[in-house]
Amino acid sequence: MVVNPDKKLTRLELEFDKGNWELATAKQYELLTKAEVWRAFLNSYTGKGFVIFDEDALPREKLLETLKELNAKVVGEKKLTIAELVENSMSWNNVFGES
Repeated sequence: MVVNPDKKLTRLELEFDKGNWELATAKQYELLTKAEVWRAFLNSYTGKGFVIFDEDALPREKLLETLKELNAKVVGEKKLTIAELVENSMSWNNVFGES
């Protein structure tokens, strides 16, 4: 499989109902089983999370339908390339990243 490092991905910042950790964990797992989703994190204790996905392959409406039970709403959006995602995922960026 060849991946274009300049391909644009979408990062959605989410807020959703707090407290139901089992449902949030199940929804995070469900998202991560989709090939179009590159990263997903849903924190049920804070009611915040994010999903990074290929919007060309997985429409936003379909992704949000998956999160409907959590009453998720989009509070922020950012476009990034696959190259940026990989670079920002490197461990040295987590240690020495900008404050």
